[in-house]
Amino acid sequence: MFNVNPLLLLDFYKTTHHEQYPKGITKIVSYYTPRMSKICGDDKLTMFGLQSFIKEYLIKAFNENFFDVKKEKVIGEYRRILDTTLGKGVVDYEKIEKLHDLGYLPIEIKAVDEGERIPVKVPMIEISNTHEDFAWLVNTLETLLCCTLWHTQISANVGYKYRQIVNKYYEISVDDDVPRNRAMGDFSMRGSESCESAVKSSAGFCLSFVNTATVPAIIYLERYYNCDAENEPVAFGAVSTEHSVMSSNFAADGDEITMVKRLLTEIYPETGFSMVSDSYDYMNMIENILPACKQEILNHGGYIGIRGDSGDPVEISTQSVFKLWKSFGGRLNSKGFKVLDSHLKIIYGDGITPQRATRIFEILIENGFSCDNVFLASGSYSMQCTEQNGEPLPHTRDTYGIAVKATYCEINGSPVPIYKEPKTDTENFKKSGRGMYVVYRDESGEFKCKDGFNSKTVQEFSGDNLLVAVFRDGKMLKEQSLQEIRGRLHGGKF
Repeated sequence: MFNVNPLLLLDFYKTTHHEQYPKGITKIVSYYTPRMSKICGDDKLTMFGLQSFIKEYLIKAFNENFFDVKKEKVIGEYRRILDTTLGKGVVDYEKIEKLHDLGYLPIEIKAVDEGERIPVKVPMIEISNTHEDFAWLVNTLETLLCCTLWHTQISANVGYKYRQIVNKYYEISVDDDVPRNRAMGDFSMRGSESCESAVKSSAGFCLSFVNTATVPAIIYLERYYNCDAENEPVAFGAVSTEHSVMSSNFAADGDEITMVKRLLTEIYPETGFSMVSDSYDYMNMIENILPACKQEILNHGGYIGIRGDSGDPVEISTQSVFKLWKSFGGRLNSKGFKVLDSHLKIIYGDGITPQRATRIFEILIENGFSCDNVFLASGSYSMQCTEQNGEPLPHTRDTYGIAVKATYCEINGSPVPIYKEPKTDTENFKKSGRGMYVVYRDESGEFKCKDGFNSKTVQEFSGDNLLVAVFRDGKMLKEQSLQEIRGRLHGGKF
């Protein structure tokens, strides 16, 4: 959809609101806010994705598909779609002509820094118009902003949650010099709603880990977050087999051992690789085939990752470590936990959840094994939902009640606080603030917010308003790098 007029990347009803606003309205201020959380014990959302949204849509798409296109063509397309679907005379096209004549996007966006963990009910982003003729434009952008950011941010939350699990159990059992950001990976691309969704989701996950199977996530991060995969650890992939490889070789050879030895000695003699191992009999691979290849494994120039892809992830992962220890041994690390021979690692990415990851690590530790004997990955299930009370809870925009709501306007030059407070909203999460917001940190360092300001009094706030201008009138004002964001999210310990 990148070659579409961005003013058509919205819900139909947004095209009609210009005429519905009060006469004399010259300014609207709206806030992107996670208003609640359906996930028990998780009431914060990771701020991420705004910079890419601005560069991709508010700058690139608006310039290439709106301002740089002849006005007659822009209006012609707008009329063709909306006259056909809503009826002639319903939509005012003069506002679109005026915007095209203006030649830039008269919008200002203020936001908290990316990589911050923001509590529900605290605004992340403020949007307002900078030209009095274009107040209607502010909430016109809501649809595009919400559908671009929510999944990106929730996937950043998923990665962060797994990272906290890794940090906890690695602190107990893993050498301090083993990178925590290599402990897990993202295997979710094929299960995402679209390529675009997969890329942005993986980018969010990569705020906490550097392993992903989603190749274009690296391009996305380089393009929008000022990083360079050739000169810094943006993200990494892995050499791996798949079932078609293993089963076709089995069909040709009549056994599995021939392919295992070929991988070790001919195809990747000096390169670490992952091998899916359950095409037929996973435990036979662990108990018989790998021990039969012991010399080839120990002479190998890298590691072989034994990847299960079916069965109970907890049992498969932990039992594999125990069995391989008996066959290959290993060493004790500085914390007194067993680590398999460096040529071997267990990999599991099917059906991993935070609960299962936690249990895998606990069982390893209970049996005296270091948690870095296994490499776990999040598939599309974990990216798309969480388990709560034994049931799957899908991740949607409503998981955190994300919305863009107007709370302030100016009519004929006068400040007017606006709000919503539905009586039928029994949980009270749709109730909005009134007037403009400031966001600040309290004495404990927690994010807080206060409403009730207007465009003058908000400038007089005595503390630091953490909603800082990042975009104005078609130009970026502040850019943040991937390195900065990762450092911010993990307290400098990425």
